[in-house]
Amino acid sequence: MPPRPGRRPSPPTARPKILSLSDLLARRHEARLAGQRVVQCHGCFDIVHPGHIRHLRQAKAHGDILLVTITGDSAFTKREGAPLIPEELRADNLAELDCVDWVCIDQRATAAELLAEVQPDVYIKGQEYEANNDPRFAQERAAVEAAGGQVVFSSGDVVFSSTALIAALERSVDPYHARLVQLLGRPELDGGRLTGVISAFRGKKVLVVGETIIDKYFLCDQPEVASESPVLTLRPLESRRYEGGAAIIARHLAALGACPVLLTALPETGDDGLRLRLAAEGVEVLGVPMAQPLPEKHRYLVGTQKVMKVNNLSPLLLSSAARQRLVRAAADIAGGFEAAIIADFGNGMLTPGLIDQLAVRLRPSVNILAGDVSGPKAPLLAFRRFDLLTPSEPEARGATRSFNESLPAVAWQVLAQTQSRRLFVTLGGDGLIAFEPISGADAADDAGPNRSRVRGEHVPALCGYPIDPLGCGDALLAAATLALAANAGDIASAFLGSLAAACEAQRLGNIPVTAADLRQSLARLAGATLAYAPADTRLTPRPTELIAS
Repeated sequence: MPPRPGRRPSPPTARPKILSLSDLLARRHEARLAGQRVVQCHGCFDIVHPGHIRHLRQAKAHGDILLVTITGDSAFTKREGAPLIPEELRADNLAELDCVDWVCIDQRATAAELLAEVQPDVYIKGQEYEANNDPRFAQERAAVEAAGGQVVFSSGDVVFSSTALIAALERSVDPYHARLVQLLGRPELDGGRLTGVISAFRGKKVLVVGETIIDKYFLCDQPEVASESPVLTLRPLESRRYEGGAAIIARHLAALGACPVLLTALPETGDDGLRLRLAAEGVEVLGVPMAQPLPEKHRYLVGTQKVMKVNNLSPLLLSSAARQRLVRAAADIAGGFEAAIIADFGNGMLTPGLIDQLAVRLRPSVNILAGDVSGPKAPLLAFRRFDLLTPSEPEARGATRSFNESLPAVAWQVLAQTQSRRLFVTLGGDGLIAFEPISGADAADDAGPNRSRVRGEHVPALCGYPIDPLGCGDALLAAATLALAANAGDIASAFLGSLAAACEAQRLGNIPVTAADLRQSLARLAGATLAYAPADTRLTPRPTELIAS
């Protein structure tokens, strides 16, 4: 019904459009006294599409003031994971439309109570409700008509569905997003359950065995070309030092709430304050002597872009006595530990024979024995009877010399030759695949020459824009080991490991991932749908492990 001539104009646009309930009722009283006709529309308005625009324009034609009320986030139950857009932004979107005069957010499940309070002159619903027997709409209609109002159905000449649009968008994004949505719907990846697993990390005693490597970052000025020849010239402005290698695995464990002990090789002439720095972070250090200084890797960066890497590494040649001391020390202290991690970073401290000796001595003492290697030439197959191995795809293929076979076939070879229980193969930007062997009745049911001997679960990468991939595998190994020690299942352990890797990838340098980091990332991930994420800009305090030169 068009407005009758002589009616007073709508309230000035300078007045706020987004109203609290009390302000709305006060405005409604003013309009009634002024003889103005109030038209109300109600819904989610998650994505304001052409059908919404025509619906609202037609609604405004029935009166002087158009009120649009929206269902608040806490009360919205129409679609799993909805609403896509938070209530504040949905209200802002509607308030920007010229045809809309008032906007109000209602946290109740239906509009019936709100309609009884507002008592609109006209309540507009979509044409699909005309023959709708939904009891919720029946309550809304009764509330409007009880106050003398009228329910009008819009023409429906242009029909869109927000739910269908969002579903189409989700299908069109990419398979990784679809897989993530699928994973988050699994009971074992429920946010509350995963938060409980993270809490169970606290106090877990974990032994870490491996070499310590010092990672140095040199932050440089803009590069130039040397005058004497076309050689890149870098001028370092600042240097940062990080305890890496097996040390960063122990630091991750401590930051996640565990009680790690690092068993490593230390220089005979002194450890350069390593023990004190790690002790301050909650890591106990036990050292066997070596003649060399701690090996270093230097990376030269311009901004966040690495332009050059220099390995100042000399092989860590432990004496026979030092190796036996290492094995005895590991065996002596492992009895009270829930887990042990052996990490070979390819610098000579851990030989295949030493890895096997450590595994034999540690296997009866710990519930979870995990291991990792660095580089495709590392002795991955020396890690026998482990509960978890976390190689990259090139490392797994290099160990088995299988460069053309499918990844499940490669995973089966690694699992069979090492007699290990599970294998998390990292795929860089594509995430990881958690493999476990199929045995018993499951294997017998899958007969045939092409049968699969492993079961794989893909976990997509949980970091969209990585800043620095250094240390992602170490963070994954630490978190996944703790999750297994906390009796989480394979997929939950792989997911939390991937989440820790994502946290690490968003930082420059080897900075430990904390339990709080995991919880916050989990909350963001569980609360996000499609592409929306709230602004999260914050200042990060300078870590104590960064040392300016």
